[in-house]
Amino acid sequence: MTKAPLHTLKGVGYLMSTVSVILLAIVSWKSASESPLLMGCLLVGAVASIAGMVCRWLTYEIEKRREEK
Repeated sequence: MTKAPLHTLKGVGYLMSTVSVILLAIVSWKSASESPLLMGCLLVGAVASIAGMVCRWLTYEIEKRREEK
């Protein structure tokens, strides 16, 4: 596999992980809404997970651009 398809596969993987976090948050929303603490944990956890995936994806983008130079 060349670098371009591998890079695309990484991006698709992070996108799928992001979608799965959102779906899990939706499923948990009803029971978490009964407690402000649980709601806060759910929201912070989902945002932190997605932000972490975005950071990892950005590192791959930066590495790819450096290799192209």
